[in-house]
Amino acid sequence: MYHFTALVTLLAIAMFFSTAVYVAVARKNTGVKAPATSGHPDFERAFRIQMNTLEWMPIFLPALWLFAIYIGDAVAAGIGAVWVIGRIVYFVGYAKAAEKRSAGFLIQTFAAFALWAGALGAVAMRLV
Repeated sequence: MYHFTALVTLLAIAMFFSTAVYVAVARKNTGVKAPATSGHPDFERAFRIQMNTLEWMPIFLPALWLFAIYIGDAVAAGIGAVWVIGRIVYFVGYAKAAEKRSAGFLIQTFAAFALWAGALGAVAMRLV
């Protein structure tokens, strides 16, 4: 059973949903009308927060689940929780200013890489 990994998956989805809400609010507050994706710096940062998170989800989620399957649920969930925290730090920093996104980006990048590398190593060991 993968209860912890499932919980982290749901947290990641909730975090992504919050970026969608943030974009909708930013669109309303800045007057940027759909389908435009530019026109006000506050909206553009909100949009990039959402899009960058979306870009990382197909990297993060398969790596999270493969790590859980091949190595373990609790460890995968722990590293996955670090990824979610990194995305939150990214969100908060980038919402303030583009140059404040780096810490969160690095946190989530290291967590995603750890999941991917761990899963790859575990799968490779079983092929030998």
